Amino acid sequence: MFAGLAFLILILCGMPIGFAIGLAGVVGLIDMGGMQFLAIGPSKIFNSLNIFPFLAMPFFILAGEVMNGIGITNRLVRLAQVLVGRFRGGLAHTNMLASVFFAGLTGSATADAAAFGRTLVPAMVKEGYKRDYACAVTAAGSIIGPTIPPSGLMVVYGSLMGVSIAGLFAAGVLPGLVICLVCMAVIVIGGNRENLPKAVRGASLKEVWTTFVGSLTALAMPVIILGGILGGVVTPTEAASIAVAYAVFIGFFVYRTLKLKAFFQMLVRTARITGVIFVIIAFAGILGWWMSFERIPQMIAESVLTLSDNRYAVIAIIIGLLLIVGMVMDITAILIILAPVLVPLTEQVGLEPIHAGIIFVLALNISLMTPPVGACLFVLSSVTGEKLERISLKLMPFLLAEVTILFIFAFWEDAALLLPRAFGFAN
Repeated sequence: MFAGLAFLILILCGMPIGFAIGLAGVVGLIDMGGMQFLAIGPSKIFNSLNIFPFLAMPFFILAGEVMNGIGITNRLVRLAQVLVGRFRGGLAHTNMLASVFFAGLTGSATADAAAFGRTLVPAMVKEGYKRDYACAVTAAGSIIGPTIPPSGLMVVYGSLMGVSIAGLFAAGVLPGLVICLVCMAVIVIGGNRENLPKAVRGASLKEVWTTFVGSLTALAMPVIILGGILGGVVTPTEAASIAVAYAVFIGFFVYRTLKLKAFFQMLVRTARITGVIFVIIAFAGILGWWMSFERIPQMIAESVLTLSDNRYAVIAIIIGLLLIVGMVMDITAILIILAPVLVPLTEQVGLEPIHAGIIFVLALNISLMTPPVGACLFVLSSVTGEKLERISLKLMPFLLAEVTILFIFAFWEDAALLLPRAFGFAN
């Protein structure tokens, strides 16, 4: 257990999660067989990354960087505004619907939070919204990004656990749309309490049509990605590379807003983001091997099953664990460390692999907006200057609604697997 203790100490000392995992894995190897076991480390690191679907991740990140950098955000926000801006709290509804449109471009909650924190939050404040409420709406909508595909978390889960990434993508569409609709209902219910401004006028049909046509190049991106994958035409990795080519073509030749210097900076940012994720994955291979050697997954499964072997109780325990750990730890690291531990438990209670995967993804995405270290909260606080605790208080109705949605899809298998079954990815 020296590796686990070392991991906790390093995390508490503030060491970056990837290196904390790596050093804990080294301690585990030495504990297992002495210094000579360190020779196993390089092969474990290589094998952890030698998974072809991982290539999709940097491509999806780069496609999102390009589409965001060429001005797509403003077009999608404008489209959302002409569709729902006529209602009371129109900009709040716009924020939520724009998150759905934006989801097909980035697949990143923090990217959505940063983009809308710089654009929509100031616009909402100017229209009379309280800044903490505007930030709360943005945080609630931001997790739609990594729920509706493409989702980097789904790529990691599917690659590590041998689950169809296309099936996970299909499973993420319905929960993402439901989150949007329910959060819009929360906005309507809280309209009087928050004194949300009323819309001056609705957009005409001509304005709606003109804006829609102007947004077609942006809306085509998720169609290319999802249509190709779910239709069986391309793999997720191939779809990601096509998405990059499409984004670059649009930026250079259609909008003509993408410059070589800016594109180089996008490549650098993509390399940094991907590098951080891959460091975590690589070092987690060592720690995961140590955990398997010590039979930790089996011991945890046996411990949980001694509490209850009821399917729904086990699911609730897993969700609770993911939400609690997600409050204080990077979600990619959580997925890499806990998925091999908890997935065998889901198998023992008869959970379909794609269903288990979407539970993991939804729970970890929600943890991005939970205090004290929800990444989206920190991004919005730093971008807007609003206090994190004020955002957290306004976020509570949205958080309760999204946790409820999580439990509905966790307990209602037919709803969670509706689209994967329709496309032949699940039984």
